[in-house]
Amino acid sequence: MSVLSTQIAIGFELSLLLSGAWILWRLVLSPAARTARKPSRLAAWDIAASDFLLFVWLVIIGGLVVQIGAGHLLKRADIDANWRIIFVGGSVHIGMLAGMVAFRLFVRRPPPSEPLVTLHPAISGVATFLISIPVLTVVSLAWQGLLQLCGIPAEKQDLIDLFAKAKSPGLLLFLTSFAVVVAPISEEMLFRAGIFRYARTRLPRWAALFLPACLFGALHFNLASFAPLVALGIIFSLAYERTGRIGTTMVAHALFNLNTVVLILSGIDR
Repeated sequence: MSVLSTQIAIGFELSLLLSGAWILWRLVLSPAARTARKPSRLAAWDIAASDFLLFVWLVIIGGLVVQIGAGHLLKRADIDANWRIIFVGGSVHIGMLAGMVAFRLFVRRPPPSEPLVTLHPAISGVATFLISIPVLTVVSLAWQGLLQLCGIPAEKQDLIDLFAKAKSPGLLLFLTSFAVVVAPISEEMLFRAGIFRYARTRLPRWAALFLPACLFGALHFNLASFAPLVALGIIFSLAYERTGRIGTTMVAHALFNLNTVVLILSGIDR
């Protein structure tokens, strides 16, 4: 990327940061926002513990089975190593979604109650994404400082290298599409619509917020991004609880991943 492109990207990120800080103050931190606390629009997930464990088991098994199958199928295929890594890694999300579909097909549940009238998921998703920018900026700076203080190297995720080194337009398009479409759907259905929704009426609220967020951060297998991803997971859970719409967090997650791709390609996050 040219210097001009990098400068444009920096200006764009700064505008996102300022916009997010304003929305965070207006909707969350201002005295008016703190006084006018709105009730949760998320209905309780009335499901037995055995059915919830079955849900988690089907998601895990689905991800493992499809990943192993993809690994065997691609072992003899004459394709680029980067493509192989992406296909095998991405197949986990496909398997997770297959496990969720199997759960919906084989476990009868009463239909979820409709949320109260609220913002369209696209609008609330954009607001959630913008709010996350200033929060994650502060958390990231504090976390990186703590890691440096402890003498722990903060290595970037392997996926960042794949994006940064992708030479094929087809590979870059596939990576971006997967990060912006498939991953947000599978991860939000598991961590927010699954684990958080089940835990929020059965555990103390702080535990219900932190448990799926910590799992979300840990399963990305990168110490440098752990704390920021935990913070992101908590923000998504709060947005899901407030709006009652999983589409809100899917949109916010997709925008977060897309913004990360832009940062990588512009050379800012390398």
